[in-house]
Amino acid sequence: MNKGKVYLVGAGPGDPGLITVRGLECLQAADVVVYDRLASPRLLRHVKPGAELVYVGKLPDRHTMKQEEINELLVDLALAGKTVTRLKGGDPTIFGRVGEEAGLLYDNGVEFEIVPGITSAIAVPAYAGIPVTHRDIASSLSIITGHESPDKLDRSIHWDKVTNATGTLLFLMGVAKIGYIAEQLIKHGKPPETPVALVRWGTRVEQETIVGTLATIETIVKEANFQPPAVIIVGEVVLQREKLRWYEKKPLFGMRVLVTRARAQASELADAIEALGGEPCEYPVIEVKEPVKAEALEAIRARLEEAEGYQWLMFTSVNGVEYFFRFLAQFGIDIRRFHSARIVAVGPKTAEALQQRGLLVEELPVKFHADSLLERIQDKLQAGEKALLPRGDLAREVLPAELAKRGVEAVEIDVYETVLANSVDQSALEFLESGGIHMVTFTSSSTVINLLEQLKRSGIEDPVKLLANIPIASIGPITSKTVRDAGLKVAVEAEASTIDSLLEAIQAFNIERRMT
Repeated sequence: MNKGKVYLVGAGPGDPGLITVRGLECLQAADVVVYDRLASPRLLRHVKPGAELVYVGKLPDRHTMKQEEINELLVDLALAGKTVTRLKGGDPTIFGRVGEEAGLLYDNGVEFEIVPGITSAIAVPAYAGIPVTHRDIASSLSIITGHESPDKLDRSIHWDKVTNATGTLLFLMGVAKIGYIAEQLIKHGKPPETPVALVRWGTRVEQETIVGTLATIETIVKEANFQPPAVIIVGEVVLQREKLRWYEKKPLFGMRVLVTRARAQASELADAIEALGGEPCEYPVIEVKEPVKAEALEAIRARLEEAEGYQWLMFTSVNGVEYFFRFLAQFGIDIRRFHSARIVAVGPKTAEALQQRGLLVEELPVKFHADSLLERIQDKLQAGEKALLPRGDLAREVLPAELAKRGVEAVEIDVYETVLANSVDQSALEFLESGGIHMVTFTSSSTVINLLEQLKRSGIEDPVKLLANIPIASIGPITSKTVRDAGLKVAVEAEASTIDSLLEAIQAFNIERRMT
């Protein structure tokens, strides 16, 4: 059997956007991904289908796997012919023990590649508004481990030389030793009033920063019960934070938002949350797929073949547009055969999907749901007309029923089916159970129903109880009713039933939350 290869990849400090292009390529190519807790779970969405995920993370009070065992695991996987990506937080060469892992790979004749990452030593201070160098303040820096016991620190660190060697001192993993570190720096010449900052979980939604001086920082850390992991910054650059704290000013900073949309549609909402400073946690609970039963496909074909007989084409979702055109292509039906039909849509995204295919809608409702669409076009409807409604199998019956009341024949075709997603995102489930989710978003009634069902299948006895204390954001009144009917409360509701409006409501909620 041919030997595999191991990529020792720096994942960056936490924000998944900080992984390098090369690191992402290695992640996508891997048969096995070996990762630790300092690598963002969101990076794992980039692995190829079927790739094995092995968690070897370390917590302050326990090790999932000892370093020696991790080293052996990488060798064993490679010797079994696997392409392995070892995903490590920060940069693997800066206190990442990559030398030990690579050394054993070399000893066993395994090919490897070290892929640098953005180290927390520079990224975390930057996200806290602290540049580690500054032309007028600090032209050099030192990166120092703070993780060892005091006696080991004294053996590995020459305090008399380090203290004043550079303008900025950066200690990694030194929260528990902050008092001793401050004491040694003062003892060896640093003024007690030297500014100090500690940044915990930097670049992540949990980012927290405290500031003091060498004389006061130990007391501040104890009073705040400030826990690792954190980067310690010592030097005048800390004072730049007052002007440069850009990340913490983003409107969704501090929020981890559960996104329950279908995976194919979740990226729009997830990307927007990320751009606004929040952390999207994707937990797709529905999947949208094409019908497969022969009778369902024949029914769709038959209704589409009646193209010339429709006076209205009514689209209520982007998926309806997408699958409608898929079936036109599949059955060889020219869109121009619908020349007698006036086209209307519910919502700007649905209208945009039609526009991308060269079709302009005649009407958009003021509020983006079917009830409002009827109000908009009711004066134009005439008894005896025929309307085609390409929809999903779970679409509400309000529109067809109201059209019938007006003498319009509503021809429904289920061009897509909405089903419960098979995959379960374990990290999202863990965040839910640990209180790490700050808001749950629902963009349709089916996402509400299916999330509760998915949680039950995952072993949660009472999903409503689990979600009861998490603020819920709903895209509109119909979805909100489903939330309430399920026994949950709606914290915010989009003014218009759109993703943009939903995001505006979430932003307003978070800004108010941070002010209280």
